Amino acid sequence: SVLSLGSPLITACANPLANNSFNSGVDKYEQGDYQGAITDYDKALEINPQYADAYYSRGLAKYNLKDYQGAIADYTEAIEIDPEKGEAYGNRGNAKLDLGDIQGAIADYNKSIEIDPTSALAYSNRGSAKERLKDYEGAVADSTKAIEIDPKYATAYYNRGIIKRKSGDYQGAIADYTEAIEINPEYANAYVNRGLVRERVSDLEGACRDWRKAVDLGDERPAEWVKKQC
Repeated sequence: SVLSLGSPLITACANPLANNSFNSGVDKYEQGDYQGAITDYDKALEINPQYADAYYSRGLAKYNLKDYQGAIADYTEAIEIDPEKGEAYGNRGNAKLDLGDIQGAIADYNKSIEIDPTSALAYSNRGSAKERLKDYEGAVADSTKAIEIDPKYATAYYNRGIIKRKSGDYQGAIADYTEAIEINPEYANAYVNRGLVRERVSDLEGACRDWRKAVDLGDERPAEWVKKQC
């Protein structure tokens, strides 16, 4: 489970017309109108082609539309203008990961962490990338670092749970899913996955409880499992 590093921010720009278009794009982005946001960011960049935040924010909008190549291009432009923009590296890593470029994603997460060593999100996302390479030890280490930075980071516990499950540490996975649920009691995916691991360790009663809770939270995937096994 990879997360984007932040959202567009209202920022000051030397050209008020570019700034107005940019801020309008941020408003549309936050309303979920990603195509409208892109149109506004286009206008801001026509006025000020060196507007790093506009490239970055347009990249976020394109990413949400699953235009990963377009997002990478925009994040790259933002980085060329502002090489210390760590979140641009992090989000470019996310887009590369979605395109299957795992090593490229890790390189970007490395750079993001180099710029901001306190970014729990970058560590967690790098851990997810390492998990895809079956580097479970490295993935657990990154997830653990994310948790050290932010002990209330439910997604980092959830991701570490996935890694531990895949490496065969079922009790460790259950413990991590439980931590994620304690932080976020509405975390349906954590209930689903904890249920799967409980089923694996022959705790069908516990698995059924978790799956029913996930269904109650709106995740319909376990409904069939409950019918067949509970």
